[in-house]
Amino acid sequence: MPRAFELAASRSWLMLPDALDNLMAIADRQGEPEALEARIGKPLENAHSVTVRDGIAVIPVTGPIMRYANLFTRISGATSTQELATDLQVALDDPKIKGIVLNIDSPGGEASGINELADMIYAARERKPIKAYGGGYVASGAYWLASAAGELVVDDTALVGSIGVVTEVLIRDAKEGEKRYTITSQNAPNKRPDLSTEEGRAVLSKTIDSMSGVFVAKVARNLGVDVERIPEMGDHGGLRVGAEAVDAGLAHRLGSLEGLITEMAKAAATPRKLTMTTVKTTAELQAALAAGTDPNTIQIAALEAVDEKAITADAVAAERARVKGIQALAAAGFEKEIEAAIDDGSSVEATALQLFKAAQDRGISLAGIKADATRTTTQTPPAESESAERAATASAIAAGANRR
Repeated sequence: MPRAFELAASRSWLMLPDALDNLMAIADRQGEPEALEARIGKPLENAHSVTVRDGIAVIPVTGPIMRYANLFTRISGATSTQELATDLQVALDDPKIKGIVLNIDSPGGEASGINELADMIYAARERKPIKAYGGGYVASGAYWLASAAGELVVDDTALVGSIGVVTEVLIRDAKEGEKRYTITSQNAPNKRPDLSTEEGRAVLSKTIDSMSGVFVAKVARNLGVDVERIPEMGDHGGLRVGAEAVDAGLAHRLGSLEGLITEMAKAAATPRKLTMTTVKTTAELQAALAAGTDPNTIQIAALEAVDEKAITADAVAAERARVKGIQALAAAGFEKEIEAAIDDGSSVEATALQLFKAAQDRGISLAGIKADATRTTTQTPPAESESAERAATASAIAAGANRR
């Protein structure tokens, strides 16, 4: 028996029975319709098979789907989830790519790697518009991938669904020769059951059923519906055609690959209206960035409106009080100091101290100033500190001036 067949027989598959038969026989797919694209796009640099049209990257997902790219995938006409993941990442990282279309025509494939790639597609919806198109088969593992896109558009003749897991088991019997068994989703605890018996096959089917549970749960998440609805929507593992798939909720609408590319390119060319987030403080800004908010959508709140009339009135009142206070300090011989204090914006207290210094320069004693201010007979005061003296003088001058 060929080694390739042994390799295929040892794996679990998310694939249509006929396609699995072809794969097990190491035969290329025959007679499956290809999605039509009217114009050829340019290859995307650093990608395996991606083409670009008007800023839209088209990633083909055709043939059986394997985890790794190798000789087996090439001779069977398969697609590798490994290469698909690389192509998707290149398209996401390229700033010239404004949207992504998964061009799917596949019966499904190896279960290993499908969930990881589907989760990657699902997460990519937050970065760029990503949609899937089905022109032929969008079945089993291929449907798992398609459901993860933001939207699935299918042709009228597309075959959509086949939600379930199957495995092929080959048993050599000394008397009856080789026997091939197909196990579909049930449940299983033993690692090495006797597959020649119904009980043994039932044990293996438990593992397949568990994998099917993951498949159903992820499709439900991708479509935003309850898990319980998926079996009926998918016709319990069957296939739905075109409009029937749309009606059942497996696909979003009917359309063509060419129409989808044109539509996405036009949307990419139209500037999107961003939803802005307003922050008032540094803490709010840090919180917005920590939550993953696009910095381009963050705006700093404008300062609150100020009542200019109120501020002007307060300023005028304060200035009048200042001038009135300085004028109250006026005494004969100090006209220039008073005028300068008013012009340069000095406070009443600062002006009083300035007058005190000027009085000292002119031989006027502190006792004399206080006596004049209080109109009482004074005696020579005890020694005072300079700061206390200045404070007392300012108060005395202001008190005396207020009575003039």
